[in-house]
Amino acid sequence: MFRRTFWFTTGVAAGVWATTKVNRKLRQLTPESLAAQAANKALQAGHRVKDRALDFASDVRAGMAQRETELDDALGLNAPVDQLPAPRRHAAIENRNSPKYIESPMYSNNRNEDH
Repeated sequence: MFRRTFWFTTGVAAGVWATTKVNRKLRQLTPESLAAQAANKALQAGHRVKDRALDFASDVRAGMAQRETELDDALGLNAPVDQLPAPRRHAAIENRNSPKYIESPMYSNNRNEDH
């Protein structure tokens, strides 16, 4: 008698467990549940993309700040106020005596004179 009761109880427990599992899986496969799962996955993906974009933007800002500091140092913009930056050398020095700068009386650049 005890064996029958044990196996009957075991069978009932297994049936309840299996029914619960099947019902839970069926609820997960309804269209509403599938739509909700898809929406949750999309939100998670959006949050991951946003976090990576923010990380990228902060890296870009840090690089910009570092480069700006390098340029300021190179141009002498970070020098103390009482100290002037060193004079810069020009790549080519213009010669004002060259023919390019000598005005010819024949070719005047004045467009307002009477002809």
